[in-house]
Amino acid sequence: MNTEIITALIALVGTLGGSFGGIMISSKLSNYRIEQLEKKVEKHNNLVERVYKLEQHDAVFDEEIKVANHRISDLENSQK
Repeated sequence: MNTEIITALIALVGTLGGSFGGIMISSKLSNYRIEQLEKKVEKHNNLVERVYKLEQHDAVFDEEIKVANHRISDLENSQK
C-alpha cells in the first residue's frame, strides 16, 4: 500500500476516535449539569411547599385571633 493511504487511514482512525471521545465527554458534562440543576429545582420546590404550609398555618392563626377578638368584644359588651 501507498504510504499516503496508510497515513490517511491512521488520520481517519484518530479523527473518529477524537470525535467520539469529545462527544462522550460533552455528554457526561451535560448530564452532570442537568443533575445539578435538578437538585436545585428540587430544593426550590421543597421551599415552595414549606412556604405554602406556613401560609396555611398563618391563615388558621389569623382566624383564631379574629375569633378571640370577637369573644373579647362580646365579653366587654356584656359587662356594660
